[in-house]
Amino acid sequence: MAAKDNDTRLKKRKQVPGGTKPETHRSSDSKKPRLAGSKPTDPRKNDSSKPFKRPNPDAEKTTSLSKKELRVRAKELAEARKKKRKPYYNLEHELAHLWEKMRSRDISKEDRYKLVSEALQKMKGKIPEIASSHVSSRVLQTCVKYCSKAERDAKKKKAEGDAKMRKAEKDAVFEELKPHFLTLTRSAYGVHLVKKMLDNASKQQLAEFISSLHGHVATLLRHMVGSVVVEHAYQLGNATQKQELLVELYSTELQLFKDLVLKKEGRLVDIIAKLDLQKSSVLKHMTSVIQPILEKGIVDHSILHRVLIEYFTIAEEFSAADVIKQLSGPLLVRMIHTRDGSRVGMLCVKHGSAKERKKIIKGMKGRICKIASDQCGSMVLVSLVSVVDDTKLITKVVINELQEHLKDLVFDKDGRRPLLQLLHPNCSRYLTPYDLASLSLSIPSLSNKVEADIPSEGKETETNDPDENTKLVDGGKKDPSVRRQELLVKSGLAERLVDVCITSAGELLRSNFGKEVIYEVATGGADGILHPTLDDKLDELYEAIATLVAEPKSDDPKEEHLLENFHSSRTIRRLILDCPAFASTLWNKALKGKCELWAQGHSCRVVSAYLASSDSHVNKLAKKELQPLIDAGTLKVPEAPVAIGTKE
Repeated sequence: MAAKDNDTRLKKRKQVPGGTKPETHRSSDSKKPRLAGSKPTDPRKNDSSKPFKRPNPDAEKTTSLSKKELRVRAKELAEARKKKRKPYYNLEHELAHLWEKMRSRDISKEDRYKLVSEALQKMKGKIPEIASSHVSSRVLQTCVKYCSKAERDAKKKKAEGDAKMRKAEKDAVFEELKPHFLTLTRSAYGVHLVKKMLDNASKQQLAEFISSLHGHVATLLRHMVGSVVVEHAYQLGNATQKQELLVELYSTELQLFKDLVLKKEGRLVDIIAKLDLQKSSVLKHMTSVIQPILEKGIVDHSILHRVLIEYFTIAEEFSAADVIKQLSGPLLVRMIHTRDGSRVGMLCVKHGSAKERKKIIKGMKGRICKIASDQCGSMVLVSLVSVVDDTKLITKVVINELQEHLKDLVFDKDGRRPLLQLLHPNCSRYLTPYDLASLSLSIPSLSNKVEADIPSEGKETETNDPDENTKLVDGGKKDPSVRRQELLVKSGLAERLVDVCITSAGELLRSNFGKEVIYEVATGGADGILHPTLDDKLDELYEAIATLVAEPKSDDPKEEHLLENFHSSRTIRRLILDCPAFASTLWNKALKGKCELWAQGHSCRVVSAYLASSDSHVNKLAKKELQPLIDAGTLKVPEAPVAIGTKE
């Protein structure tokens, strides 16, 4: 049987492609000697082996064409395929040529407006179909932009006819796209057109658009492209319109019946109390809205940050902790650029576990300088240095990166905040009431848990500090003074900060923001935290400032002396009043024997500060030289001259 099978296989292999049966030979006879240099023929390469393959009539033509002609032909074939695939291909081609002309900078306004009108006329009736196209979307954006500019220019020139015509053209685009807004908000190219139309929309058109989003806000926020449009509308809307978008995310009832909420009720807690809603159903609905958004990582928008703040006010302990766990890490860094996002970040830092705080800090690695320079992000860093007890991790990630960019941060309005928080914590001079309120913000369900744990922690630490409980509620168990000492002095930040102040003393004193940093450093910080570790360095700083003050007046009116500059003169006055060591150094090195020269202008405030000082030694230094100037009327008497007599 095996021999028969082998014979049948050989027969099948030796079949001729033409369909005729091959002659059967024995195995010994089938072997023929091959000629030298002959190649075996492959039946698969024979054209007759593929009867189903049709011959290409253009094969001979293509082989005779050059490379350039082949490229031209390929381009023509591509154009033909595009025409079949895109019904408005020719229109888009024409619009692209018009767009190149209208967006040129060299074109006059009149010619541009003619091109805009021509483009809009060509697109009339077809706008919804072509708005999602890459090319047409850009053309429409340009048309809407210059229609609005033309309308404004016509109003300035009091040309009512032109203004009405441009407004009519822009309104015609809006009306034609109105039924298709929801579709366009999900389009990768259409979304840019919608944003441009909202930027140039009238108040009535913006209100109509926000109303068209009713019932779809939660769905759009889960969409990568659609969420951008909702955020844009939220930013442009007034307080009532923002509330209209927000309430849909609070409850199913509010989503169905938007007129239930009054304009005055902004907070979710007030809405629940006023409408007698079930807190559990509201919480369930908000969780179903928030969770998919967080899972997709669409956390950049301020509307979501506001929703999270409201969610934390009613969330149960488990729900709040779960959201904090999801946000801890790089996801939180993308949120802290807004006011509400910054508050969410501070709440995560305050109520997060040690593991979650570690994730948050590591997620900021490499971005500390950028976060510190942001108005809202800097407050999260302030919260970190005020709450987190793991000072080694803070030093490694936050403090070390701050030191690398220290010279830039001390001059920055927001970048100096973490430094000032360490030097003088929670000072109302450097933090606004809103910032201080944000730092004291807490999640009700989680703060109750912390308060319940306080007594046992207090027994373990055995401290007699009356403010111990409030500090524990703020999120940290370590003594704040110990935390400050480790982050500011032991980390080397303070020494580096003093060095920067010495090398840039003149610039800092003249700077509107830098003067606060050099003042806090020179006075030794709150509670004298820099003393006595850095006393020698501070003496060098006093000497550096005194050397600059001792320089003579410049003949160039543009170069102000330190005592004549508005910012530096007032900062030096404050230092004289609050730092006797600096006052003595300045007097002996720069002001002694020169008071008559500085008795006029901004500098007179500096000289008179010696008489207003509460330190008797500082009063005695200057009284002998200043009293004749006061008697002669050259120098004004300080506001409280009685203090001089009482101190003696």
